[in-house]
Amino acid sequence: MTSAAAAAAEAVQPTRLPHWRLIIDQGILTPEILDYPYLGSGTEDDPYIVTWIPDDPRNPMNTPTKTKWFYTISMAWATLAVSMESSAFTGGIEQIMEAFEVGTTVATLGVSLFVVGFAIGPLLWAPMSELWGRQYLFAISYCGLTVFNAAATGSKNIQSLIIFRFLAGAFGSSPLTNAGGVIADLFPATQRGLAMSIFACAPFLGPVLGPISGGFLGMNAGWQWVMGFLAIFSGTLWVFCCLSVPETYAPVLLRQRAVKLSQVTGQIYKSKLDAEQGKQTVTQAFKIALSRPWILLFREPIVFLLSIYMAIIYGTLFMMFAAFPIVYRQQRQWNQGVSGLAFLGIMVGMVIALMYTIYDNKRYLRTAAAHNGFAPPETRLIPCMLAAIAIPTGLFWFAWTNGPSVHWMASIAGCAPFGFGMVLVFLGLMNYLIDAYTIFAASVLAASAVLRSIFGAAFPLFTPYMYKNLGVHWASSIPAFLAAACMPFPFLFYKYGPAIRKRCKFSAQSDAFMKKLMEVATKPPRPIDNPEEEVVTSTTGNETPSSQTSVSPQSALDVSADNGASLRASMDRRRSRDSEQFRRAESANAQPTEDSH
Repeated sequence: MTSAAAAAAEAVQPTRLPHWRLIIDQGILTPEILDYPYLGSGTEDDPYIVTWIPDDPRNPMNTPTKTKWFYTISMAWATLAVSMESSAFTGGIEQIMEAFEVGTTVATLGVSLFVVGFAIGPLLWAPMSELWGRQYLFAISYCGLTVFNAAATGSKNIQSLIIFRFLAGAFGSSPLTNAGGVIADLFPATQRGLAMSIFACAPFLGPVLGPISGGFLGMNAGWQWVMGFLAIFSGTLWVFCCLSVPETYAPVLLRQRAVKLSQVTGQIYKSKLDAEQGKQTVTQAFKIALSRPWILLFREPIVFLLSIYMAIIYGTLFMMFAAFPIVYRQQRQWNQGVSGLAFLGIMVGMVIALMYTIYDNKRYLRTAAAHNGFAPPETRLIPCMLAAIAIPTGLFWFAWTNGPSVHWMASIAGCAPFGFGMVLVFLGLMNYLIDAYTIFAASVLAASAVLRSIFGAAFPLFTPYMYKNLGVHWASSIPAFLAAACMPFPFLFYKYGPAIRKRCKFSAQSDAFMKKLMEVATKPPRPIDNPEEEVVTSTTGNETPSSQTSVSPQSALDVSADNGASLRASMDRRRSRDSEQFRRAESANAQPTEDSH
């Protein structure tokens, strides 16, 4: 490579910022950010509109690929820990029953109320993330998870233990709702499928690994060490993630940048979202978060039926936390640790499903390319059709091979199709709901999360009575019949989904929004007479890197209020030269866009 080519390659690289500055300074400024000709006049009536600049070093989409995957894996571990803690409690239930002299149902409340916390948490953490971002929210909520896990370790009675478990679940649900948002912040849509498929390992594998680790630990060290291990595990991840993962939510980053620019220059800056829609108040955010999910759940048949389907499958998984001890501990006389190993059958099915999703993602990308990047939502349902058959097959297989007269391998192998189908159904249906309700996706997912958490909390409570009255075969067949009743859903929505969506209020609005985006995306660009006059701006973070002088990290550190006067003078000189030309080009080139949460 020649020296000129090397210099050109170096010029297009975004400014590299020190990692510690990314962690502690959400509104970090560089000379390029300060000197950029933002649209506006800098007054209250016409503030400068803050967007991402070309090659913006703080734009999460510009994060190096290796760093993106580091953030993804870090948040996946945090999510896995929470989901594992929901089920690891079962490993110490026998010791809890002995220590507090309670029955199985009362002891199982430690699992059920933890999952109830999963239902309540998303209604609180989702609006908070829109107001204050993901970084601070994670630090506060995961700290609460660690504290309440530690408090549960020292519980002196069953009441305090159950209360601490509920609070731990409510605080721990934050990564379940916001960790996926971190991936959406970092990866463009064309690269997000692989990241989400790998990230999906965490919430599915966690509940399966919990009984294994909790069973051996509870058997050898007692229930308090089960709680202590969970506190240590979550505390370690809390410190690690707080020091490793910076803020990635673009609206919050741009809002903090606008505040910092206003402080340094003495002029008025606003982020694009705040300027167009106004800054959302706490009351408005919580009003939407607490009301819209229920409206969508009960007024949109797509949301209601598919949420019921996912809730039944999720409840079945948690039912097995109470069923496996009966099948393998009581009937086959396995010890606590070994009986937890029966969940490996489900885990094998999950791993196979995750491998399949990576393969299927290629099919989806081909379909999306054939539709100009906007594949029909029903395309997401194809893997669900296979899963809809696999789930009842696996459950019936388990139900009629779990007797002590049949080799244990038969029933454990029957759990693999269930694990396979569960992952495909969850990923497929959740992606379908997101695509069908784009601008209302957060509320749709919150409604689905609340309903399945209620099922997950209720199923373990009646499982012992069901197995006692019906026997292991027919009791295990109940969820199989429910899954079989829901089996037609993916096929029906694949065929009639477009017609149903047109008749539903919210999905029709989302469909109209997506059609508008398609028109904008497929509209040929206006030719530019003088390329030197083109002004490039970006609001989505997906801009193509353009030439820009690279600035060392140390120069970014030198930006402060002390040199604000000289920087402001430089900005004013540049704006006096370019502002009119910039506004003419911006108004001519601007295309209609629509922001949504």
